[in-house]
Amino acid sequence: MSLIKQLWLAIALVTALSLGGSFIVSTLSARHYLQQELALKNMDNATSLALSLSQMPKDGVTVELQIAAQFDTGHYRLIRLTGPGGDVLVEREYGGEAAKAPHWFMALVPIETRAGIAQVQDGWHQFGTLQVETHDRYAYDSLWTSTQQLLWWFLGSGLLAGLIGTFALKRLTRPLESMVEQAEAIGNRRFITIPEPRTLEFRSVVRALNALSERIRTMLTQESQRLEQLRRQTQHDELTGLFNRSQFLNQLDAALSRHDADASGFIYALRITSLAELNRHAGRARVDETLVRLAAALRAFPLPAARLDHGRLNASEFALLAQGEGEDSLGMLDTLTAQLHALVREQLPEAELFAASAHYTAGEARGPLLASLDGALARAEQSGARHTVIADARPPLYTSADAWRTAIVKALEHGGLALHRFPVLDMAGQVIHYESPVRLCLAGDWLNAGQFLPWAARCGQAERIDAQVLATACETLARDPACPGLSINLSTEALGHTSMRESFIATLQAHRQIARRLWVDVQESSALRHPTEFRMLCTALSALGCKVGLKHAGQDFAHIPGLHELGLDYIKISAAFIRDIDHTPGNQTLVHSLCTLAHSIGLTVIAEGVGNPGEASTLAGLGLDGMTGPGLPAAPDRTMPGSR
Repeated sequence: MSLIKQLWLAIALVTALSLGGSFIVSTLSARHYLQQELALKNMDNATSLALSLSQMPKDGVTVELQIAAQFDTGHYRLIRLTGPGGDVLVEREYGGEAAKAPHWFMALVPIETRAGIAQVQDGWHQFGTLQVETHDRYAYDSLWTSTQQLLWWFLGSGLLAGLIGTFALKRLTRPLESMVEQAEAIGNRRFITIPEPRTLEFRSVVRALNALSERIRTMLTQESQRLEQLRRQTQHDELTGLFNRSQFLNQLDAALSRHDADASGFIYALRITSLAELNRHAGRARVDETLVRLAAALRAFPLPAARLDHGRLNASEFALLAQGEGEDSLGMLDTLTAQLHALVREQLPEAELFAASAHYTAGEARGPLLASLDGALARAEQSGARHTVIADARPPLYTSADAWRTAIVKALEHGGLALHRFPVLDMAGQVIHYESPVRLCLAGDWLNAGQFLPWAARCGQAERIDAQVLATACETLARDPACPGLSINLSTEALGHTSMRESFIATLQAHRQIARRLWVDVQESSALRHPTEFRMLCTALSALGCKVGLKHAGQDFAHIPGLHELGLDYIKISAAFIRDIDHTPGNQTLVHSLCTLAHSIGLTVIAEGVGNPGEASTLAGLGLDGMTGPGLPAAPDRTMPGSR
């Protein structure tokens, strides 16, 4: 029951008790007063009339006329004159209307008065006894009127007190609403602070909640900083700050296994020849300074890609991995090569730098890709090229954007979109939910998302694909009540575009019951690029019961602003951290710390890309809640076609 209702009940109870007590006291007091007044009036009137009759002639007509005149001028119920022998000489009694007060009221509060008695003398002899009783109907009417006035007064006072109390209580409890919001936010793992109210009791509670939020926020900040420091120690080259070889190759493996719009890209490599000779002639300090400047220039060069990873493969080789690259990225590589060559020659005139690049697509094997890149670097060295040598690439499925658009639209119109199922298992081997990557049938083959989504985004078809993916997932969940849940990917375009995001939310609002079994994956890089939109999405989907999480997480997890206030449900750690984790103690420590940080704000942690039983066995002891990947015992692949 709300405080307002409790206040009204209290006021009604107090008013009833006050009215009852006041009614009893005032009524009894008024009755006592009226009884005394009526008794005095009876006595005075009887004495006065008896004196008048004593001085008058005692014939019957005169006495009767005097008594009748007195009776007619006053409010009497009875005037009776009896003789010494008890016989009634004259009697007048009122036989008109009774009091206006209700009978139940007169029965509840009876007014009893003594009659006025006086002796009528005839000289020295007693003529008779006079009895006078004033009518009590006016007393009852007066008492009833005063009681009604008292009742209305108390009702009006109670109503006024209730209205004043309501406004006062709303004003006093206004800070309570903020306290409730803060408590709910803490329950949803959002540790916010609110201004301290003026009310002393509320102030102490708010101060305690704010202290709790600040303490947890400080702890999370410190843990995030420690996690970032640990990541740099285990994954980065000590001199240049770039990824070391093993981690860069893990990043490449994770990029090749992606199935989203950022699944294609290119790898760019550069090599400084004769580094050992340069160390002997120019000195190690000068060479190290040149390498640091080279790494800084490589990292600072602006390439229009969804994600850029930079690594040092060995002492003299550097690499850049561009995921989801823009159309102009490859054309900018010659400019990058020229700038880096000029920087190295400025520091070390005798140095030579050569560069090469190779394009990759989702599902491609790492070995052949790196072999083609090495071949391109070898050709650059043999020819002495000052530009970027492009490795041989496989011909694309379609040669133009218009051809891609036509093929994608045709596939969508003819039911060529489908969702596949890959189980996400908990540590006991039970299915948590199914990942549902999208597939599109083009040129007779089912292509994974990484092969067609980049072109779909360029052709303006990303919104249509997102809408069909969501509709297919909702239809599947409605058709299969036993399914524990499906996870679908929300594209970067849908997250950053207002109308696409609102359409996505509106569809889920129309399927509220199904929304509770839907898991929405958002790429960590997308959340970093669109932090405000991501916060709005988390708020809207959480209200619908839908689970929201980060996919390919870990690299920038500690950098997401307001992580503890977003209300996320889970994270999926990128396969770049999982590859060969059974042989990488540094990544084991990093994943364990990441789990500790995520669990501290109530997130479920799932490992992506588990490739073999050794990785799965190692992950089981690091505190994860679930895992997925080709190295796990998987349920049969089930395809969920779109509406036809």
